[in-house]
Amino acid sequence: MITALSIRQPWAWLIVNGHKDIENRDWPTNFRGRLLIHAGLTMTRAYYDQVVQELDGMGLLPADLPAYEDLQRGGFVGWTCVADCVQESSSKWKQEGSWGFVLRDSRPIPFHPWKGKLQFFNVPNDVFSGTEHLPAQEKKERATS
Repeated sequence: MITALSIRQPWAWLIVNGHKDIENRDWPTNFRGRLLIHAGLTMTRAYYDQVVQELDGMGLLPADLPAYEDLQRGGFVGWTCVADCVQESSSKWKQEGSWGFVLRDSRPIPFHPWKGKLQFFNVPNDVFSGTEHLPAQEKKERATS
């Protein structure tokens, strides 16, 4: 099984494109390792506009953030690796009072529609037909085995 986490847009895009290195939650986790990022369905235009305004005000708005209508929702959008879970961090993305999942080696994948769930959830290994969704190291390992 592959472990996944559903995250609302535009946060999912910010993570898999290497901008956001902390995922803030109100609960801690012992999970460490590779994580499939699912972009949730919920994102209103008002929410998107509010996030863009807040990010711009904090100097965190990337120039390449897609427009509201271009952000894919309701499926897998990329990978990351959960390296730690902290309450304190120097990351500009860490929110006070939250648990921060420290993220590393994030990257996007071709969109794959899938229904998300709350918290971490498991996805069957055979969801993807090939290895296009895998991190480079795992592709290499599978090719040599």
